Amino acid sequence: MRTLKRSTSAAAVLAALAATATLATAAPASAASYHCKTSNATVDDPSYSGPDSDNWDFDVTLCAKRSGGYIYTTATVYWDGPYSAAQHSTYTFNKAKFQLQTKHSVRGTDPVVTTAAYTGLEHALEHSSAHGNGSYATGTLKYRAGSGRYLADGYIQLDWSGDGKSYRSPILFTASPVV
Repeated sequence: MRTLKRSTSAAAVLAALAATATLATAAPASAASYHCKTSNATVDDPSYSGPDSDNWDFDVTLCAKRSGGYIYTTATVYWDGPYSAAQHSTYTFNKAKFQLQTKHSVRGTDPVVTTAAYTGLEHALEHSSAHGNGSYATGTLKYRAGSGRYLADGYIQLDWSGDGKSYRSPILFTASPVV
């Protein structure tokens, strides 16, 4: 029995030493990391006027980073929809999108240098959890950076089913810090 205990102890010591050696030789983490800002907005479903709650609370995290001569931007949308959101499923929206933008930070209005519409947001919203919650992550935009500073910006547009209108005014969020 002593031999088994010694073997187990020796194996544990060797494993700890191997882990320490691995940590010592591992490459350092990337110096570039995302700089993010989260903001929120509440939206009322204009096609519903019944007694149940119909508000959608959105939290959007916009992120930007500079790495290897490029600017990378991305966004994640989180929501707390009405508890009945899961019951409405595909009848809630005709269309929904998140418009992600990479902007060059300048004095005055920041010009958009690249943009993409993420229409997968509609499917994600319409397939919320049983409690009406969910999240959606956009892809990542990559832009060859010149001199100056850049940021991520974006907005949601919703086309509600049953209201007889197309996309409503954009739901704006706070841009990421500049990088």
